[in-house]
Amino acid sequence: MTEQRDRVRVGTAAGLPGEPPLLASRLTPAVPPEPVVARPRLLRRLDEGSAGPVTLVTAPAGWGKTTLLATWVRLAGTAPEADAGPLVPDSGPLVVPEVGPEPAWVSVEAGDDGDRLWAYLAAALRTATGAADDNPLAPLPAGPPRPDQLELLAAGLAALERPVLLVLDDLHRVTDPAALTGLEFLLRHCEQRLHLVVGARAGLPLALHRLRLAGELTEIGPDELAFTDDEVADLLTAHGAALPATAVRRLRERTGGWPAALRIAVLALRGQPDPERWVGQFGGDQPEIAGYLHEEVLAAIDPADRDLLRRTALAETICADLAEALTGRADAGQALADLAGAGGLLRREDSRPPWYRCDPLLADLLRAELARLPSDELRELHVRAADWYAGDGRPADGLRHALAAGRWDLAGDLFVAHWPELTRYDDEPVRGPAPPSPPPDVVRADPEVALACAAERAYVGDLPAATGHLRTAVGYANTLPVPRRDRFQRMATALELTMARLAGDRTEVRAAAARLLRTRPVDTPPTGPASAHPAPGSASSADDADLRAFTGTALGLVELAGGGLPTARFIRARVAARDAGRPRTELVCASRSALLLAVRGELRAAERAARDALGMPPCRGWSCRLDCAYAYLALAVVALHRDQPEEAAANLALAVPATGPVGVVEAGTGHDWSSSGGDPVATALAAWCGAQLHRDAGDPAAGQRMLVRARESLPDESAAAELSGLLRAVEAEIRAERGDQDGARALLADVSGDPDSPALAVALARLELRAGDLSAAGRALPEWQAPPAATWPLPVRLDAGLLEAVLADRGGDARRVGRTLEQVLDLAGAQGCRRVFTRADPSVRDLLAAHLDAGTAHFPLVSDLVRGAEQSTARPGGEPAEALDEPLTERELTILRYLQSILSNVEIAAELSLSVNTVKTHVRNIYRKLGATRRREAVRRARELRLI
Repeated sequence: MTEQRDRVRVGTAAGLPGEPPLLASRLTPAVPPEPVVARPRLLRRLDEGSAGPVTLVTAPAGWGKTTLLATWVRLAGTAPEADAGPLVPDSGPLVVPEVGPEPAWVSVEAGDDGDRLWAYLAAALRTATGAADDNPLAPLPAGPPRPDQLELLAAGLAALERPVLLVLDDLHRVTDPAALTGLEFLLRHCEQRLHLVVGARAGLPLALHRLRLAGELTEIGPDELAFTDDEVADLLTAHGAALPATAVRRLRERTGGWPAALRIAVLALRGQPDPERWVGQFGGDQPEIAGYLHEEVLAAIDPADRDLLRRTALAETICADLAEALTGRADAGQALADLAGAGGLLRREDSRPPWYRCDPLLADLLRAELARLPSDELRELHVRAADWYAGDGRPADGLRHALAAGRWDLAGDLFVAHWPELTRYDDEPVRGPAPPSPPPDVVRADPEVALACAAERAYVGDLPAATGHLRTAVGYANTLPVPRRDRFQRMATALELTMARLAGDRTEVRAAAARLLRTRPVDTPPTGPASAHPAPGSASSADDADLRAFTGTALGLVELAGGGLPTARFIRARVAARDAGRPRTELVCASRSALLLAVRGELRAAERAARDALGMPPCRGWSCRLDCAYAYLALAVVALHRDQPEEAAANLALAVPATGPVGVVEAGTGHDWSSSGGDPVATALAAWCGAQLHRDAGDPAAGQRMLVRARESLPDESAAAELSGLLRAVEAEIRAERGDQDGARALLADVSGDPDSPALAVALARLELRAGDLSAAGRALPEWQAPPAATWPLPVRLDAGLLEAVLADRGGDARRVGRTLEQVLDLAGAQGCRRVFTRADPSVRDLLAAHLDAGTAHFPLVSDLVRGAEQSTARPGGEPAEALDEPLTERELTILRYLQSILSNVEIAAELSLSVNTVKTHVRNIYRKLGATRRREAVRRARELRLI
């Protein structure tokens, strides 16, 4: 069949008598360039989407739309024994669908008016439905149908036994909306017997909003078309090019997963003596990429919009106000929206107001063009950017552009006013050339300008250059008057602290923090809001708050790096940052304190802090992936303690920038990622959380392996003892459950009656209870109600209390059991901790049920916990207790698990690589099958049926 297709493509197709002949090559899919990397995830999306009315594959040039559609059509219309062409499968299974009616194909060309387009549509529909005399579509009009012909055609389509699948490639070339009016009429009135799959760049003259609202549109865009790391590796393998994994990831990041750029890069790689080094230098200004971008992307753009793209390439991300400042265009916001929507050249960030980001390679090319502007014009752009960033509260960006423009006065003022915010808290790359150094006479007159240069270089990670600027500045410090000299000393010390932290020198960080705190004002109280920056050298509450926030954050990060859990330090630093009006510092402290509060069991405070942290970057155009990752990890720990495993897993997956891909359990799949990268505390806590999710999912061995790796990767410092104890306690419990009593005891061998880690003592008590030694269990159990226990993590206290209740029950002391349970419930109820009850031994469930009958002040809570404990222990393999009249599909079950989480439909769609409308359609089906009308009701019903 494939060979017949290829022969037909070079001839002409039969049109109607008297009409011009039709090219057969436009009625069959082109043969994709070999070798083709089969992409099952996208083929499945097309299979799912083509079951509905319209599937839209839209992206700029070079994103593989035609290749994807051609591969899909050739597979869909090929019998299993036929040769579909050389395919290189990626990491997913490649499934050839059952043989069905071959999709009709039309390649749209520039200049296709209504007559020419409908001639090809008629030919394609004749091919798809057959040419029999009783064909309800005969005769098909060869031109734009009249209204009466449209009604006949719609009725004919509706009479077909099976839907007609029509693929329209490059439909954006039709510029006359009237040419597609008839097609829209057919979609509305053919009773879903016509399914369209459309490939286009953008700007389609179709009424898509109605389809979106009706949930009848499946959209596949650049984010889904972008190659993943695995697909890039498959492409390299197919072309006989080899790269290490880090270089593969680098290549994918530099190209943004853009298929055309990847193919160009892979072809060029084969002739490189040092491929890995070549990938590190790969960019959009290289001749092959630049030529493609010029011919296929930029050539079709209006010159004014191209100038806007070039000027706004000065910034990594752009918004309407910044674009207007750089270009002077009052309509800059609308132009950006058009380029992101119709043009697909910008990607809109999930923020309000909207911020946009250019494709990495296109940004390289535009910056190369920008660098060729006259120096005065380029300097003026930097000045405009610096002024705008300074006014918008983004001093790091403002400082970089002020230095690039040679505005030494503005650079010095920005540094003096915003030095606490000019420190780096993440590892996201800052691209662009180093700004010029100020002339010696400028530094001599104002050494703070050299400090500004040092801060800018430290921010981008160029510590040697930062050190040189700092030394130059210190050499001229004695020329300053005394008040300014004191201020200079404070800021220079802050720079030393920043550079020590970035260099990983914890000892010097502590020493520099001590020196900096000695400059702290002593004549003003350390609290109260700061409405303005202090005058040079003055002592004020703003100075004090800045110093407390800056040093507290730095010391907290150092303690985290050493494995410590400095909850109070981050909380105090966050308060100080808020008082000083330093939002970037506040974000760092909010995200870290959220995680540490969650570990301590202060779930409500942790959730508030995490929500605050996640709400800050979007409104300011910040990326802050690392800070948001800490907030998501905090929410994962909160969800774990509340026994919401699916929500915990979903948030854990979003925490990868902080943790590395550590042991996330995707509900229903058992998928496991091994630990790699990430901050040691975040990585350890992700493993701690993921191990318990693995245990809940029935795979305790995987959880144990994760905990072992996490313990081994912790710093060998006393500060990490508490975190190590939490890991050892969970590992001991898992080992004991798996029957490895000796291994569990070895982990707890050094636990005494008065332990440094109460988690280990509780774990030992549980181990003794499991062995039947009630006396040893009682001796090992720590005093969870004693005053020192107030500093323990709440879940540890609750565990200890429940163990005491079990021991009291074994000893026949019913009154003590009731009193102890009530005290435990008093502690747990305020924070919503459920896991310690619902995942406890069956004996705890029995005690709770008896306590419910005896009477409790927490009747609703205990009732809920008893039901939760029954569900946790009565799930033999995730099978439902009863069958639905109409079972949920696998995709619906996956989405149902996400409905338990706090994720919106948009976020669920992003997690599953689906369109929002597809998710909404599945949600409606879930509600219908479960007999629910709301999300919470559907989740409750699903839990009753043990579907989740």
